[in-house]
Amino acid sequence: MSSIVSKSVLKISMIAASISMATAHADVVIKIGHASALTGPIAHLGKDNEFGARLAIEELNSKKIKIGGQVAKFELVSEDDAGDPKLATVVAQKLVDMKVSAVIGHLTSGTSIPAARLYSDAGIPQITPSSTNPKFTQQGFKTTFRMVANDIQQGGAMGSFAVKSLKAKTVVILDDRTAYGQGLADEIEKSVKANGGKVLTREYGTDKTTDWMAVLTSIKGKKPDVVLYGGMDVTAAPQLQQLRRLGITAKYVVSDGGCSANMIKLAGSAMSPDVYCTEAGIPRDQMPQGKAFFPRFKQRFGQDVQVYAPYVYDAVMTVAQAMQAANSSDPAKYLPKLAAIKTTGVIGPIAFDAKGDILKAAVTVKQFRDGNWNAVQVVH
Repeated sequence: MSSIVSKSVLKISMIAASISMATAHADVVIKIGHASALTGPIAHLGKDNEFGARLAIEELNSKKIKIGGQVAKFELVSEDDAGDPKLATVVAQKLVDMKVSAVIGHLTSGTSIPAARLYSDAGIPQITPSSTNPKFTQQGFKTTFRMVANDIQQGGAMGSFAVKSLKAKTVVILDDRTAYGQGLADEIEKSVKANGGKVLTREYGTDKTTDWMAVLTSIKGKKPDVVLYGGMDVTAAPQLQQLRRLGITAKYVVSDGGCSANMIKLAGSAMSPDVYCTEAGIPRDQMPQGKAFFPRFKQRFGQDVQVYAPYVYDAVMTVAQAMQAANSSDPAKYLPKLAAIKTTGVIGPIAFDAKGDILKAAVTVKQFRDGNWNAVQVVH
């Protein structure tokens, strides 16, 4: 009887040990949130962001990195904020409730700024790959980070380029009245004036405006040398078409929201060498890991990068690296490592200042030539 009992005890002990060993080596699931406009007029940019995140997640999982002694299985939780500030806070709360370890997003400043407070309250790091309004990192939250140049830098570059490089004496500034567009227009105005140019007028529409005729008719008689626009490609393209239809021959400069392949497609014959855009980052051919990244992205998703995918990809990889450094996916434990990180990604060196803005940010000015955007100037 005692022999049978001993064997049973031994068998139970062996089973328990096996379960314990299996548990010790089991995957730890780490949820990474992504929030962007996946529907609506700028969904092509939102999907571009999502693809960048998805590629990073897939590659991280293939590496089977260990965090806290366990193989990390990263899971992307992607939510659609439709580019709507009100919906963005709903999405943010949803991601908080799902206990994600980090959030990559949002796409626009108008959505990133209100969502930031919810992530801050929950202690969850938020890295935006594309929101450029300075207010995003000026809210005093320790959880907010930005992968691209802000609008002080971008607006400054647009204004100085118009006056110094395009030799503009007079400009008209347009915007889409979003936190992104209006904030950028404010910085453009400061820069134009600081560089000796004259702002004839400022006009605006909305992020859904496609009929700009009334606005453009009002500026036609002013004969500006350059028209500068803070907004997205879906509003910039019809604006440029109508501007040319009215016979306005001014050079045209659009911000990073219009620095896309979609802008070229939508604007069609209105595109010319007199059309420029700015992009909050360095040229793709100067990105240290760009030669490998862009073909890999296209092979995986069957389309070229629009604008921000490399910044999203790097944001996910940077978060994972901070987790490895802390040996934990607990935001409270890896946040200090993220804030102090010094690494290199597709886009080049990645490190953040005390507010969470990326250090040594660059802005690239591009010109439309030979059917594509071509870099003509990089401002650091």
